[in-house]
This record gives sequence, structure tokens and C-alpha cells, in this order.
Amino acid sequence: MKLSKADDARSPANLHRTLTLEMVRVTERAAVAAAEWRGKGDEKAADDASVAAMSKELERVSVAGRIVIGEGEQYECDHLYVGETVGADEGPEVDIAVDPLEGVTLCAKNQPDSLVVLAMAERGGLLNVARNVYMHKIAVGAEYAPETVHIEWSATENVKALAKAKGVPVSEITAIVLDRPRHAGLIEELRTAGVSVKLLSDGDIAGVIHAVNTEDTGVDIYLGSGGAPEGVLAAAALRCIGGQMQGKLILDTPDKRSRAREMGITDPNRIYDVSELAAGDVLFSATGITDGSLVEGVKLRRHWVETNTVVMRSWSQTTRWIKARHAR
Repeated sequence: MKLSKADDARSPANLHRTLTLEMVRVTERAAVAAAEWRGKGDEKAADDASVAAMSKELERVSVAGRIVIGEGEQYECDHLYVGETVGADEGPEVDIAVDPLEGVTLCAKNQPDSLVVLAMAERGGLLNVARNVYMHKIAVGAEYAPETVHIEWSATENVKALAKAKGVPVSEITAIVLDRPRHAGLIEELRTAGVSVKLLSDGDIAGVIHAVNTEDTGVDIYLGSGGAPEGVLAAAALRCIGGQMQGKLILDTPDKRSRAREMGITDPNRIYDVSELAAGDVLFSATGITDGSLVEGVKLRRHWVETNTVVMRSWSQTTRWIKARHAR
């Protein structure tokens, strides 16, 4: 059952802080495995290596886990499929969302911002969405009043409202958008409005995080559509670091609407906020595969490997950066 916002606000931490380090080990192992294929042009091999390493390491984590966002349906893949039970079957019951290789093309081409991402929440805390479903998304920082922007407004209306709230001209707003043909109209509208547009070749989890960390990144707003699973993972991170986000599922075929109903989604037109995408006590871990603006990538050396991870916890609003050296 989905946790309410009221319950979320009152609940003490139910996921012990030691789980954050266990999650880091999972994303580290997967990132190292994927890094062995970095720049070699084989997306499938990189993804397979990351999935295998993540699946193996998850079995050691002290939870009774259930994959709610994974690599696909049970009949589509062998590991990390939706509904799979993972963990050591001891400790808290949790929902787990994974993206073993966020930015698979980035990894294959050795380009920035390829990550391994994992989120964990109390059972029922993560919105369950199918791998092939997309989501309209909008995200801004926590410093603005609620409803400063809205997913159903035009891009022009949103950037004008944001500029007014920030106290700057629209020309000083920077938007981050996935560089996809479907966004050609959106990008043109933003540029016509005078907005500076930063284009992402891949990896919209990092893009959403950048949009709420304006002081560090210079990005003010995330706009556009991308994978719904990535939207839930991004929301999990925002629960930990702050920030506002709205998401609306794109259920544009009968099969997608039917599968959504099976996964408990009764209103296909619902607009979700951050706490509805990721509720309760939430943990988030991301390890860099390639160097990026969020974390540095894996460094493969003859006798050792270095990993860099950002790990977050919603209950304490804590963010830690962990640099680790592993013997080879």
C-alpha cells in the first residue's frame, strides 16, 4: 500500500543507516564491471556485465527485497526483473529500483555521466512502472514556492514563471533537456523565449538532479519526457536532497494501460509529485562509470580500482560522497 504524505512526515527512519554502505557496495561492483567495457562500443556486453555484478552483490544485502523497477518483465530477462525477490531475506521488507547502466550509450562511447543507480524504500514506497513506459517530467529546486511551475503549462509559461520567482529575466534561465527528436519543438520554444538550453545526450536521472542543484550546476529547470523508471529513481534522489518534481505517465497504448492497471495504477492521467513517486524512508546510491558532473568515473589501474559514489538518505537529508580504492 502506498504511504501517505502524512505518514511519511511522521514516520521515523525504518531503514537502518548501515544499509547505505551495503547499497554503495552494490553500485560499486556494478560500475567496475561496466567500466571494463567502457569505450569498447558494445552496449549489450556492458549492460550484461553490470546487471550480473549488481544481481550477485544484491544477494548479500540484509533485506527482504523486491524489484519494482528493473531490467524488464520476468520473461524478458534473467536477473533484476520486476517482481524478483532479492537480498539475504533478512532485515526490513523493501522495494528496490535499479538502473544497472544509466547511459548505456555513454558507457559504450566513453562519454560523460554514465552511472549505476539504485534506490531502496520501505515496502510500497516506490511507484511501480514498466520499463517501456515514458513520463513527462518537470523539476526545479526546493527554494521555490509550490506550484511555481506545472507540468501541464507550456514551456514558455513555465520559464517565465520561474524567472519571475527567481527575480531574473528569462534570458538568465537555463533549462536542461534530453537531446531527442521528440523534443525539437520544446527546444525551439525554449530558445525562442530566450532561454539557454543544455542538451543531454543520455542520462536524465543526472539531468533532474542537476536541475535542483542550481547553485552548483547553473541549471534552473528540467523539462521534457524520458523513461518513467528513471523518473522514479530521480524522485528518490530528490527525496534525499530536496527539490520539486512532477511526473505524468505516457500510457499511449492499450498494452501499456493494461500493464499499468496490473501494477496498481488506476488513474492514467494522474500527476505525481516527488513524495508520490518515492515515499517513506528512501535511500539512493549512484556510482560513476565514466567521469561526470555528478560523480567521477571508475579508475582502472594495474593493481587497484578507484570508485566514486554519491549516497543519500531521505530521513536524515544526508548526502555523502565516497571515494574507495579496491585491490584487483
